[in-house]
Amino acid sequence: MGEEHDNSTATTTTSSTSINYTPNKPTKKITLIPLIFLIYFEVAGGPYGEEPAVQAAGPLFALLGFLIFPFIWSIPEALVTAELTTVFPGNGGFVIWAEKAFGPFAGSLMGTWKFLSGVINIAAFPALCIDYVKKVFPVFESGWPRSVAILASTLSLSFLNYTGLSIVGYVAVVLAIVSLSPFVLMSLIAIPKINPHRWISLGQKGVKKDWNLFFNTLFWNLNFWDNVSTLAGEVDKPKKTFPLALLSAVVFTCVSYLIPLFAVTGAVSVDQTDWETGFHAQAAEIIAGKWLKIWVEIGAVLSAIGLFEAQLSSSAYQILGMADIGMLPKFCGVKSKWFDTPWFGILISTLITIGVSYMTFTDIISSANFLYSLGMLLEFASFLWLRLKKPMLVRPYKVPMNFPLLVVMCLVPSGFLIYIMAIATKTVFLVSGIMTIGGIGFFFFIKLCRMKNWVKFEIKEPDDEDYFEGDVL
Repeated sequence: MGEEHDNSTATTTTSSTSINYTPNKPTKKITLIPLIFLIYFEVAGGPYGEEPAVQAAGPLFALLGFLIFPFIWSIPEALVTAELTTVFPGNGGFVIWAEKAFGPFAGSLMGTWKFLSGVINIAAFPALCIDYVKKVFPVFESGWPRSVAILASTLSLSFLNYTGLSIVGYVAVVLAIVSLSPFVLMSLIAIPKINPHRWISLGQKGVKKDWNLFFNTLFWNLNFWDNVSTLAGEVDKPKKTFPLALLSAVVFTCVSYLIPLFAVTGAVSVDQTDWETGFHAQAAEIIAGKWLKIWVEIGAVLSAIGLFEAQLSSSAYQILGMADIGMLPKFCGVKSKWFDTPWFGILISTLITIGVSYMTFTDIISSANFLYSLGMLLEFASFLWLRLKKPMLVRPYKVPMNFPLLVVMCLVPSGFLIYIMAIATKTVFLVSGIMTIGGIGFFFFIKLCRMKNWVKFEIKEPDDEDYFEGDVL
């Protein structure tokens, strides 16, 4: 059915018909290498931000955390993403999965949780860029110069996103190479200075373990694997490309965290409390000199740019995907005539990002994590339910486990999600509750808009038969 649709589109393009449809120029699809680095920037962007794990629990637990946590969190999330993306390779990703499993209400709620958590998360990156720039130009430390700088950087980075996803993908490749280069060099220079006994240190005496900080650091650095699913419709041969890209990105991300962590914990002896976010730059100066520290700081800015671009793309294409399946009004899916990018999705994401950028949002970021956790619990439930409800779906990639093992695979990270939610503050519960109630209200408002015909919605024919094996029907 999908192929027939493509052929009819081609016929419309080549013949002069009276159909009121003007096809866009062919969009450049994302290929394997750019997709790997887009996934990388959805999740990590480099070892920046892993340092608090050492501060919270000491070198040994930090190393074990980044060795073990990918197996209980990153790999299950990546496997679920790989299977469901190849089954439903359209923009919208996890929204489509929840809608197919539990209906429109679940899909809409998933969209609310993931979109809000995503755009709030994006707001941290322009501020991070300015925090590094102010070390060279102190004028940006506070006041209106800082506010203008945050606004200018947000708008500039959003415009880059507007120019096309394929451009963003190749920019991600360059940013990853440049931002990781100082860590490769630092790790090589550190080899002669490494004392392996430092790796087994449980931390300094008298320094209390902060397990909340430890687990939140791991969670912050190793989540968002499913965000790239909202770009599935823009990927070349997604049914083959996605599983390979996800596997490569998991390996690449884990290595990019572990090698610098092994190098610095083994080569540098400092007070445990010094292991704050950004300590890698200080370690670079200790190991090699100030020139490498500056390079690491430049890399941090470039990493923040890559994170911004990748996550803004996911949020914008999520809006497009929700419009494509009629969950949002049709105008939400409009694309640029010049670049064929979802300008409305980019605009609305950017506006929310700008608004949040000027807030002190420690609790709001925690609320974003809370909303993301709710979305992930629904995602795991959708995955398991689709295996039960639609066992004969054509799955170009299928997680090679029977159902009981899949339940175990999903229960382990779900237990961690529940733990993260349980330790949240009252403010986080309040903010997350208000956002969730708002999402529920939004679903019924959209339903009213559809009933009253106030705005136009995309009307799609039932397409479940496209995904079933032929011998079932």
